Amino acid sequence: MNRILTALAALALSATAVLAQDYSAGSLDIHRPVSRATLPGQPVGGGFLTVTNKGTEADRLVSIAAPSVSDDVQLHEMAVADGVMTMRPLKDGIEIPAGATVELKPGGLHVMFMAIKQPFKEGEAIPATLTFEKAGAVDVEFKVEAMKPAAAGHGEAGHE
Repeated sequence: MNRILTALAALALSATAVLAQDYSAGSLDIHRPVSRATLPGQPVGGGFLTVTNKGTEADRLVSIAAPSVSDDVQLHEMAVADGVMTMRPLKDGIEIPAGATVELKPGGLHVMFMAIKQPFKEGEAIPATLTFEKAGAVDVEFKVEAMKPAAAGHGEAGHE
C-alpha cells in the first residue's frame, strides 16, 4: 500500500511540475516556455513556447524582456527560400489569431536571446516577461533543457 501511495505522490508531483510551465494572459494560454543549454562563449540562445488564443479576437506577441540574461531579446522567424535558410527579426511581433495555436519552435518562429550574459545551464530557469498587444504583460520562466547534439554546431542553441 505504501508503494502505491508513494508512486501516486511522485506522479502528482511530476504532473505539477509540467503544469507549472503553463501561464495565461487574458484569453491566451502560454504553454511550456523552454530554452536549451548553451556552450561557453556562445553569444545567443533560443527560446520556444506555444501560445493558444481561446478568444474571439486576434492578439499579438509584441516583445519579450529577460534582463537577467540579455538586454536584447528578439522575436525571430527562420525560413528556407530557394534552398537558402534565412533568419530575420519580426519588428511587428507575432500574430496569435483568434481560436488558433501558434508554436515558437526550432526552424520557425522563435525567441532569440542576443548577447547573453552567461551560458544557459540545464536545469536553470530564465525569467522573462512576454508582452501582448491586448492581453498585456505576463511573467514566465523558460526552463533550460539539455542541448541537443545537432544544435551544438550552430550559432544558436536550439536550431536544428
